[in-house]
Amino acid sequence: MNLNNKTCVITGVSKGIGLALGNLLLEKNAKVIGLGRTEPIIAHPNFKFISTDVRSFDSVQNSFNSIGDTPIDALINNAGLGYFGFIEDHTIEQWHEMYETNVNGIFYTCKCAVPGMKEQGSGHIINIASTAGLEGYPQTSGYCGSKFAVKGISQSMYKELRDFGVKVTCVYPGSVKTDFFRNSPIEPHDYMLQPEDVAGMIVYSLETPFNFHQVNVEVRPLQPKGPKK
Repeated sequence: MNLNNKTCVITGVSKGIGLALGNLLLEKNAKVIGLGRTEPIIAHPNFKFISTDVRSFDSVQNSFNSIGDTPIDALINNAGLGYFGFIEDHTIEQWHEMYETNVNGIFYTCKCAVPGMKEQGSGHIINIASTAGLEGYPQTSGYCGSKFAVKGISQSMYKELRDFGVKVTCVYPGSVKTDFFRNSPIEPHDYMLQPEDVAGMIVYSLETPFNFHQVNVEVRPLQPKGPKK
């Protein structure tokens, strides 16, 4: 896809991968619509922010209604969060928040975007999961479960939509230096993946030729703990 003048919708646009991706797409002359609860610092004529809570279908639907008849060429489901701890220590509120954001949010945006993409015979949906959607880790049961769900949803979607010319790519990043770890004892550091690098990989997927489809993309830091001493 040539991103020039294409309309790209990003959830969780205010920070981390979403913010880096928004800026990179704008450099590609795309039109970026950012959905989130906090407006990012992006001053660009091709950027529009719509306050959205992806945990609420009404909020998501209202946001897509405000986009109107503008064809959506790419939807990047980036919004997500995690809480860490033993399963019995998770609060009910934390558990629900993870699934409402990481899983329900993807369903809500896709429910709104897919009909238009099928009608126009093109589009690309990027669902950002995690390597926690590929294997379980201790004290991350809720987060892993939600990202395993993203994997399953994505794999079903790509088989549903490929005949309509719509791509679905699931991205599995390892640890990324963002504020994701604010709810954990882990301190972000420079040996993690950088959000700009993950954003660049997503842009590469979006720019691939029509008949070239990356279904799953796994990326991890080469030396997550730094060089061996």
